[in-house]
Amino acid sequence: MAVPPGLAPVYRTADLRAIEESARAQPLMERAGLAAAEAARAMAGDRGGKVLILAGPGNNGGDALVVARWLRQWFFDTTVVFRAESAKLPPDAAAAYRAFIAAGGTTLADIPAGWRGTLIIDGLFGIGLKRALAADYATLVDQANAVAVPIFALDVPSGLDAETGVAFRPVIRASATATFIALKPGLLTGDGVDCCGALSVHPLGLDPETIAPAPGHRLDWSALSLALPDVLRRRARNVHKGTFGTLAIVGGAAGMTGAPLLAGRAALHAGAGKVWVGFAATDFPAVDWGQPELMLRPASRVLGGGADALVCGPGLGTDETAKALVARALAESAPLVLDADALNLIATDPALAGAVTARAAPTLATPHPAEAARLLAMSIADVEADRLGAAQALSTKLNASVVVKGAGSVLAHSDGSFDINATGNPGLSTAGTGDVLSGFAGAFLAQRIDAKTALRLAVCLHGAAADACVAAGHGPLGLTATELLPAARGLLNGSR
Repeated sequence: MAVPPGLAPVYRTADLRAIEESARAQPLMERAGLAAAEAARAMAGDRGGKVLILAGPGNNGGDALVVARWLRQWFFDTTVVFRAESAKLPPDAAAAYRAFIAAGGTTLADIPAGWRGTLIIDGLFGIGLKRALAADYATLVDQANAVAVPIFALDVPSGLDAETGVAFRPVIRASATATFIALKPGLLTGDGVDCCGALSVHPLGLDPETIAPAPGHRLDWSALSLALPDVLRRRARNVHKGTFGTLAIVGGAAGMTGAPLLAGRAALHAGAGKVWVGFAATDFPAVDWGQPELMLRPASRVLGGGADALVCGPGLGTDETAKALVARALAESAPLVLDADALNLIATDPALAGAVTARAAPTLATPHPAEAARLLAMSIADVEADRLGAAQALSTKLNASVVVKGAGSVLAHSDGSFDINATGNPGLSTAGTGDVLSGFAGAFLAQRIDAKTALRLAVCLHGAAADACVAAGHGPLGLTATELLPAARGLLNGSR
């Protein structure tokens, strides 16, 4: 499927290095410094003020020195802290240092005691950082974070891994970040979502996608909603419930019958024509009085019933009955969403794992980090240390489109591409929201939307619904999974 218009490209570090190399004859550092200086001026105020600039020992420091030169020219009171040896700077950064000094600039080795001003600019370390800061630079970061003024980071907040989103403590806590050429994965997931503040992208006169196709994209509802599949726009009038597909949901062991009901309710709100909810428990409700449109049955009856798509896993349990149900679901020829206990069972049973990989029909998987860790036989910490790498490894292992859920959920697809979701908030950190996500994904598959698009839409809509709830005053504290459903429906209908 073509990339929907308006989705911002995301590049990994190696890709960005190649783009920079292809444009090495262009004055990229000067462009970066000017773009950042203009953004800094807007933050600090056009009438000048006191600005502290932290310049590091590499090209990020060179960017900072260009910023300092421009701010001095615009009559800001600039203090530049630079601890490196100028003779050891990379060529472009050395040129920026010489130009700053030639323009009358001076540098200090330390932040002046008691410094107070309007803005701190972080230009210590950029996309090359892969370890914790050395003690002298860690001290600068701690001191900057302790000053009660906004911090503006250049390209990447110092201490943050631009590739993974892992923060090597201490890390700059920026109010805003100006990133250059294109977005990086680490700005959008993991610790990055809390470290970067408001993100702006400055392409520096380049069109990176004409140089190298973007391997990833940021998912924003404002962009995705403009390119919804026709089936979600409900333009045709000569239709019936079969037009919009039948979804079968398998789950609900004893004590967990609410999980598949939540998924079923979500599926109806996302447009599925019919929803069968199949329970692993023998004692299950005859009707869902909160959503009586759902058809409730034993799990054995919804499997093999000819549904257009399936969801397997919400509240399923991990006993032998559950394992047999997963095996039957994997044998179905319809598109399938694997969630929750289905994933836990697959993680412990090589035969089930092989059946997932062998499926010809599309498969989606929606693990949280603990489930991803079980599937990959690694620790949760290892998954969180490289969420994108984990998602891509799972996509390959399962022959599926996968989302590793969390702050900045990461999607990986069988074609090698990836996405990072930009919607959502802490209100989603509550029971049942994962079941709602699987219901959305299943509904889109049932409406015959391709797997990659279905997962993109489900994840982005899920977060956007939470954002809409918060905007309406219903969270983030106390937001419940059920409240996401009318919000999501409203977003889908508002995009017609």
